[in-house]
Amino acid sequence: MSESAGNVYFDILITSDKTQETRGGRIVFKLYDKNGESPKTAKNFRELSTGQHGFGYSNTTFHRIIPGVIKNIFFMVQGGDFTDGTGTGGRSTFEDPKSNGGMFDDENLTLKHDRAGILSMATNGPNTNRSQFFITVAPTPWLNGRHVVFGEVIEGMDVVKMIESYGSESGRPKADVRVTACGTV
Repeated sequence: MSESAGNVYFDILITSDKTQETRGGRIVFKLYDKNGESPKTAKNFRELSTGQHGFGYSNTTFHRIIPGVIKNIFFMVQGGDFTDGTGTGGRSTFEDPKSNGGMFDDENLTLKHDRAGILSMATNGPNTNRSQFFITVAPTPWLNGRHVVFGEVIEGMDVVKMIESYGSESGRPKADVRVTACGTV
């Protein structure tokens, strides 16, 4: 898969029951599948974004949002659990009934979480990649070597910051933050 496979977009809608407010926008990701950086992870994310396997990110929520500085730690916004919506589920496009639930191995742990806007896999430990991902809202060097970096936000960092504003110290979102449409551009 090459960079010519296209960037990925998420259209985001944020609905707050508390304030009756609705906001949103578009995030565009460049995936690191050129030059062999993280081709399998990028392919999985792109195909989950297009829904070509009959499942994916469309109409899913960001289930964990840890904003700004909490106890001197900057962190992320997390989504991709379209099976449970709680951070305990997910599926990959590489599912095999004989495998470990479609999890796939880490393929590149050398790219760094060195700035806001890094797109990385959220996992339960080594070699447990499926569909969950996070976007950093600041440098997160303690994640280096532990999570596969496979892309970055190239448009819509203002939307990521908007999502971040609905986070909490516990990570529980203060609003419904939903991917209403996604695909390639």
